[in-house]
Amino acid sequence: MSETTRYYDTGKRKSAIARVWLIPGSGQFVINKLPLDRYFPLETQQSMVQEPFHLTDTSDQFDALVTVRGGGVTGQAGAIRHGVAKALLRVDPEYRLALKRQGFLTRDPRVKERKKYGQKKARKRFQYSKR
Repeated sequence: MSETTRYYDTGKRKSAIARVWLIPGSGQFVINKLPLDRYFPLETQQSMVQEPFHLTDTSDQFDALVTVRGGGVTGQAGAIRHGVAKALLRVDPEYRLALKRQGFLTRDPRVKERKKYGQKKARKRFQYSKR
Protein backbone atom coordinates (compact mmCIF):
# COMPACT_ATOMS: atom_id res chain seq x y z
CA MET A 1 0.00 0.00 0.00
CA SER A 2 1.69 3.21 -1.18
CA GLU A 3 1.30 6.67 0.38
CA THR A 4 -0.66 7.99 -2.61
CA THR A 5 -3.32 5.29 -2.35
CA ARG A 6 -6.77 6.68 -1.64
CA TYR A 7 -9.93 4.70 -1.11
CA TYR A 8 -13.20 6.46 -1.94
CA ASP A 9 -16.84 5.57 -1.46
CA THR A 10 -20.17 7.18 -0.67
CA GLY A 11 -22.60 6.50 2.15
CA LYS A 12 -26.25 7.42 2.46
CA ARG A 13 -28.81 7.63 5.27
CA LYS A 14 -32.18 9.41 5.12
CA SER A 15 -31.43 12.48 2.99
CA ALA A 16 -27.75 12.75 3.97
CA ILE A 17 -24.98 11.85 1.52
CA ALA A 18 -21.38 11.40 2.67
CA ARG A 19 -18.32 11.21 0.43
CA VAL A 20 -15.50 9.40 2.22
CA TRP A 21 -11.80 9.22 1.33
CA LEU A 22 -9.53 6.91 3.33
CA ILE A 23 -5.85 7.81 3.19
CA PRO A 24 -3.10 5.85 4.98
CA GLY A 25 -2.27 7.85 8.09
CA SER A 26 -2.58 8.12 11.86
CA GLY A 27 -6.35 7.94 12.41
CA GLN A 28 -7.47 11.55 12.03
CA PHE A 29 -11.09 12.26 11.12
CA VAL A 30 -11.90 15.46 9.21
CA ILE A 31 -15.53 16.17 8.36
CA ASN A 32 -16.30 19.23 6.21
CA LYS A 33 -12.88 20.69 7.16
CA LEU A 34 -13.60 20.30 10.89
CA PRO A 35 -12.20 17.72 13.32
CA LEU A 36 -14.54 14.96 14.43
CA ASP A 37 -15.09 16.28 17.97
CA ARG A 38 -16.04 19.75 16.68
CA TYR A 39 -18.42 18.48 13.99
CA PHE A 40 -20.11 15.89 16.21
CA PRO A 41 -20.03 17.15 19.81
CA LEU A 42 -22.01 14.15 21.13
CA GLU A 43 -20.02 11.06 22.09
CA THR A 44 -22.66 8.71 20.64
CA GLN A 45 -22.33 10.20 17.16
CA GLN A 46 -18.53 10.16 17.35
CA SER A 47 -18.51 6.49 18.29
CA MET A 48 -21.12 5.69 15.60
CA VAL A 49 -18.86 7.17 12.92
CA GLN A 50 -15.80 5.25 14.16
CA GLU A 51 -17.50 1.84 14.60
CA PRO A 52 -16.29 0.35 11.27
CA PHE A 53 -12.67 1.22 12.16
CA HIS A 54 -12.93 -0.37 15.61
CA LEU A 55 -14.60 -3.47 14.20
CA THR A 56 -11.79 -4.03 11.68
CA ASP A 57 -8.95 -2.83 13.99
CA THR A 58 -7.87 -0.14 11.52
CA SER A 59 -8.58 2.97 13.62
CA ASP A 60 -4.94 4.11 13.65
CA GLN A 61 -4.09 3.11 10.07
CA PHE A 62 -6.21 5.55 8.04
CA ASP A 63 -7.10 9.23 7.99
CA ALA A 64 -10.68 9.88 6.90
CA LEU A 65 -11.57 12.95 4.86
CA VAL A 66 -15.33 13.35 4.66
CA THR A 67 -17.69 15.77 2.99
CA VAL A 68 -21.29 15.34 4.02
CA ARG A 69 -24.41 17.21 2.90
CA GLY A 70 -28.12 17.10 3.64
CA GLY A 71 -30.15 15.64 6.45
CA GLY A 72 -29.72 16.14 10.17
CA VAL A 73 -26.92 15.28 12.54
CA THR A 74 -27.90 11.66 13.15
CA GLY A 75 -28.56 11.03 9.46
CA GLN A 76 -25.15 12.47 8.60
CA ALA A 77 -23.46 10.25 11.20
CA GLY A 78 -25.19 7.20 9.71
CA ALA A 79 -24.19 8.23 6.20
CA ILE A 80 -20.56 8.62 7.24
CA ARG A 81 -20.57 5.21 8.93
CA HIS A 82 -22.01 3.64 5.77
CA GLY A 83 -19.38 5.38 3.60
CA VAL A 84 -16.49 4.41 5.87
CA ALA A 85 -17.60 0.77 5.88
CA LYS A 86 -17.85 0.69 2.08
CA ALA A 87 -14.44 2.35 1.71
CA LEU A 88 -12.87 -0.16 4.13
CA LEU A 89 -14.26 -2.88 1.90
CA ARG A 90 -12.17 -1.45 -0.95
CA VAL A 91 -9.10 -1.57 1.32
CA ASP A 92 -9.49 -5.28 2.10
CA PRO A 93 -12.38 -7.45 0.85
CA GLU A 94 -11.90 -9.79 3.83
CA TYR A 95 -13.56 -7.17 6.08
CA ARG A 96 -16.85 -7.89 4.30
CA LEU A 97 -18.12 -10.62 6.64
CA ALA A 98 -17.57 -8.62 9.84
CA LEU A 99 -19.01 -5.41 8.39
CA LYS A 100 -21.99 -7.23 6.89
CA ARG A 101 -22.82 -8.96 10.18
CA GLN A 102 -23.01 -5.61 11.95
CA GLY A 103 -25.18 -4.19 9.16
CA PHE A 104 -22.77 -1.42 8.19
CA LEU A 105 -22.86 -2.25 4.48
CA THR A 106 -26.65 -2.16 4.19
CA ARG A 107 -28.12 1.21 3.26
CA ASP A 108 -30.91 2.01 5.74
CA PRO A 109 -33.93 2.49 3.45
CA ARG A 110 -36.08 4.39 5.95
CA VAL A 111 -36.88 7.92 4.79
CA LYS A 112 -39.44 10.49 5.85
CA GLU A 113 -42.94 9.75 4.62
CA ARG A 114 -44.51 12.50 2.54
CA LYS A 115 -47.27 14.75 3.86
CA LYS A 116 -50.77 13.98 2.57
CA TYR A 117 -53.37 16.60 1.68
CA GLY A 118 -56.20 17.00 4.18
CA GLN A 119 -53.87 16.06 7.03
CA LYS A 120 -51.46 17.92 9.30
CA LYS A 121 -48.49 15.65 8.58
CA ALA A 122 -47.92 12.26 6.97
CA ARG A 123 -50.29 10.42 9.32
CA LYS A 124 -51.48 12.99 11.84
CA ARG A 125 -54.96 14.24 11.05
CA PHE A 126 -56.80 17.42 11.92
CA GLN A 127 -58.95 17.18 15.04
CA TYR A 128 -62.41 15.75 14.34
CA SER A 129 -65.31 17.84 15.59
CA LYS A 130 -68.65 16.09 15.92
CA ARG A 131 -70.64 19.33 16.50
